[in-house]
Amino acid sequence: MAAKVKPSLLILIVLVLASVSLACSGFYLLQKERANSASLQKALDELKSLETLNEKKLAENQKAIDGLEEKLSGAKTQIASLNDDLGTEKAAKTAALKQVDELKAILEEQKKVKSDVEDKLIKAQDEAKKIKTELRDLENKKSSLEKKITELEEKLKPGVELGTIVVNPETGMPQTSPAAAVTGTENMSEEKPMAASGAASASSQSPEGKVLVVNKDYNFAVINLGSEDGVSIGNVFSIYHNNKYVGDVKVEKVHDSMAAAAFATPELKDKVSEGDKIVLKAK
Repeated sequence: MAAKVKPSLLILIVLVLASVSLACSGFYLLQKERANSASLQKALDELKSLETLNEKKLAENQKAIDGLEEKLSGAKTQIASLNDDLGTEKAAKTAALKQVDELKAILEEQKKVKSDVEDKLIKAQDEAKKIKTELRDLENKKSSLEKKITELEEKLKPGVELGTIVVNPETGMPQTSPAAAVTGTENMSEEKPMAASGAASASSQSPEGKVLVVNKDYNFAVINLGSEDGVSIGNVFSIYHNNKYVGDVKVEKVHDSMAAAAFATPELKDKVSEGDKIVLKAK
């Protein structure tokens, strides 16, 4: 009986020891699990705190993002406005460049016009100098012609008194002063054969006279026939040098006892001399 109790006791002791060991292991594991749970709870609390912090930061970031988006929208609006302004500036620049080109073209044209005006002014000054020189020459020729006429007057006295002949520089035609007049008829038969025979003789045949003065510079001659001899403007006289026909002259100015007649051709001035006979041509 005693032998049978000992194995059971041993088994019981083993079981008790095993239970105690299991209990200790369970307690250790329980304590360890509690420690792990506490650690996990702490970690969970930290995570919750971190989540709360992250949510706060996320809200702040969202608010910042909203602000940035608003600023971005404003920036886009400004960019669009700047693009419009840039387009306007480009259009204004293009218009300004076009206007500058037009002004340059006008300036070049003005320079050309100025150059042409300066050239014309220089030419006009040269022409003025030339005209002054020609006027001086005309004055000299006029003085010479008046001197020659004075000598002729001395020769023709007391029959004919010649007025002063003035040459118009614009037309080149002779002009005589109203002072030209007939002072007497004593020597008219010597100078004007037709006038001495009376009006009936003048009407029966063509008047004849002679050349008093030849002006080669202005292509005219002064003849000793005037309105008293029936001469009028437009009459044509034939000129005879040594009884040889050389050409015609046409009366341009008429006075009482003399007239100025233009040569029909320029070369006639070299063929006519003072004293040549003139005969009125029939119309």
